[in-house]
Amino acid sequence: MSGELLLNPGPVTLTPRVRDALAGPDLCHREPEFFDLQDEIRARLAAVYELDDETWSPVLISGSGTVAVEAMMASLPADDDRVLVIENGVYGERMTRMAEVHGIAHETLALAWGEVVDTEALRLRLAAGGFSHVAVVHHETTTGRLNDLAAIAAVCAEAGVGVLVDVVSSFGAEAIEFGPAITAVAATANKCLHGAPGAAFVLVRRSALAAARTRALYLDLAGYSAKQDERGTPFTPGVPAFYALAEALAEHAEFGGWPARGERYRRLADQVGNGLAELGIESLLAPGASSCVLRAYRLPSGVSYDVLHDRLKAEGFVIYAGQGGLSDHIFRISTMGALEVADMDRLIAAIREITQR
Repeated sequence: MSGELLLNPGPVTLTPRVRDALAGPDLCHREPEFFDLQDEIRARLAAVYELDDETWSPVLISGSGTVAVEAMMASLPADDDRVLVIENGVYGERMTRMAEVHGIAHETLALAWGEVVDTEALRLRLAAGGFSHVAVVHHETTTGRLNDLAAIAAVCAEAGVGVLVDVVSSFGAEAIEFGPAITAVAATANKCLHGAPGAAFVLVRRSALAAARTRALYLDLAGYSAKQDERGTPFTPGVPAFYALAEALAEHAEFGGWPARGERYRRLADQVGNGLAELGIESLLAPGASSCVLRAYRLPSGVSYDVLHDRLKAEGFVIYAGQGGLSDHIFRISTMGALEVADMDRLIAAIREITQR
């Protein structure tokens, strides 16, 4: 193991406690011991935002965050539904692609990457009628933009439209209001929860599951929920990732839950941002527009991303590139995972050394 600190937006640097949990005993997924583990994880996931079991079903799926988002998108719109997908980054565009792949009627509210979602424009689109759901990314890691989910959900509630939310990079650290318009949220273990890759989940209203559509065998949310409610599982899960998620959720709760974790990320992100500002390195977005999880910065003059990445990796830090048209202009730093103030001090010192040579 290299010992590098991961400053990419997942997977994260694990605590020793969670890493040790990956080496749990070999376990058959048809035995009661596994179902005890599954029950524990589902209960802990609901508890993160104090959701009740009668209204919400936590559905576990083995795979990446994309598996959870696609299961949500593929299962919840009915045959005659139409989805409005909000795009202001790569992951909103990916939700559109999911709708295309599964033959779901949809339109897009297409914005520039990082652009603020105009809720008045959304209100006008929904007022024209014909939409059953809005699909949106809460934290669009393409730029670090934190979309105003509460405002978007309020507009959707007025229009009687459900909201399907990608909370892959916000669940467990940002505020999420599970108001009446929120139909489901999809996320993963290996970001703000500090679990390992391989376990993902959807928190979905049970009333929505009653009308769910099966478009893909492995992505059938209603099927997973029914089996898991009966202490079963439809397919072979990634047991080691489940061990790690259970331990990560226990650690998350002991730390103080999502408010405490979000505040920790914010302090570390501010520390990095202030240090980079002193070096003349600018944030891509205006202050307050980014999530607590990740911030994007403009590459310093005369330093390419490849040079910055490779030099920092040699110092023990893994940063993240921009995507698409931003790849030559920005770099991204996430403060998720087992990171400390001293680590950020070393990071800033390393960037100072690179940029001032």
